[in-house]
Amino acid sequence: MSDTPFGFGLPPEEPDDGDEGKEKDQQSGGGQGPANPFGFGLPGAGGMGGADNPLAAMFGSLNPTDLGAAFQQLGQMLSYEGGPVNWDMAKQIARQTVSQGTSDGVKDASVGPAERTAVEEAVRLADLWLDDATSLPSGAGTALAWSRAEWVEATLPAWKELVDPVAERVGGAMGDILPEEMQAMAGPLIGMMRSMGGAMFGTQIGQAVGVLAGEVVGSTDVGLPLGPAGKAALLPVNIEAFGKDLGVPKEEVRLYLALREAAHQRLFAHVPWLRSHLFGAVEGYARGIKVDTAKLEDVVGQFDPQNPEELQQALQQGMFQPEDTPEQKAALARLETALALVEGWVDAVVHAAAKPRLSSADALRETLRRRRATGGPAEQTFATLIGLELRPRRLRDASRLWASLTDARGVDGRDALWAHPDMLPTASDLDDPDGFVHREHLDFSELDKMLGEAAGGSADKPDLRKKDDDSKGDDSKGDDSKGDDTE
Repeated sequence: MSDTPFGFGLPPEEPDDGDEGKEKDQQSGGGQGPANPFGFGLPGAGGMGGADNPLAAMFGSLNPTDLGAAFQQLGQMLSYEGGPVNWDMAKQIARQTVSQGTSDGVKDASVGPAERTAVEEAVRLADLWLDDATSLPSGAGTALAWSRAEWVEATLPAWKELVDPVAERVGGAMGDILPEEMQAMAGPLIGMMRSMGGAMFGTQIGQAVGVLAGEVVGSTDVGLPLGPAGKAALLPVNIEAFGKDLGVPKEEVRLYLALREAAHQRLFAHVPWLRSHLFGAVEGYARGIKVDTAKLEDVVGQFDPQNPEELQQALQQGMFQPEDTPEQKAALARLETALALVEGWVDAVVHAAAKPRLSSADALRETLRRRRATGGPAEQTFATLIGLELRPRRLRDASRLWASLTDARGVDGRDALWAHPDMLPTASDLDDPDGFVHREHLDFSELDKMLGEAAGGSADKPDLRKKDDDSKGDDSKGDDSKGDDTE
């Protein structure tokens, strides 16, 4: 997991010839060391290729015939005048990363008709099973089978919405460090720095998204709705890799993952405020990012256009850090708690639907929990892009809380909490799920009373409280979920 905020430090790539290639690179004057983030090979700045070139995903192994195209692309990078992130570059690098395959040698491939049919049938069956486990109706109007490249294309708009607020802080700081009377004179330099900043963000995000495309099994693995609304999507090639060594029939693996994807879709489709709540929490966290302007001023004063790695080195040394303020801590807690509540609810609902029907339900549940706890897609992605590490403990606590709510109120009473964000548990409630269930039960009575008075005693007022005798029929579901959540 990245130790630097925003994950600007990409791991260096080894040359194809190993140590011999390194020696050749040093003899040719190309060895700039790990601090060189681009390896452009500008005059006096080293060679084009070699172990220190993180843009190899875009440029490839350059030879003399490639030089023209490489410098043309460099010119396009420096002339970029868009937003805080060069998303064209991000997309290109993500696609190139995907085309290279994963570290285990698995390459991306187009999805065939048989795989598409299998995904469609799995999602359809998953939706039927979920009808017994949640009061929220189906949210997947379409079931899709994506290749990794298709996942990149479909999720980039969501990544843009997530990352731009953070990157905007960087771009703004680059223009604010000079006195206003000097900004006009330094316009070309500031423009170049912003272009380089957009390129660096694009490079990092493209790499992160490309790597993530080799791991995710659907469109909601990170707990956020990254794909188009109402479209449940699975990645057959990644599902095959995920279930390879589990000893579970691939049909059951596919169906269990379809249950998780379909459950996410129900939640995001029928809780209309949830998406903006989650994305707003990310933006709130981004607003608390503090830019070390003193360090940035020093970089600007010594900036050499032929050595763009200087700016990259400054970023790696911690120029951008979250502010240690009560507001920033609160923003972090809101984001972690919201994501944990989503994942915990999905975990509880999917387990209730799968436990009576799949012999491998317990094993698959534990595998996915372990995957998150040891650095799954959510933790890695947020740590790479915005320096945010999610705490897996919150996910386990949230799952335990939803199980307790199912025991106390049944499925309908549990799902009624999604009616408004103020009704959801807080971070402190996750530490004391039984206390929340009892305390919120009283709050529901007051809310029910107020709604009744506002409606003039109308018989049509919503019954937000689940009576004890109404929830007895659902106790078996709650017992299974609660028992398996105890760790």
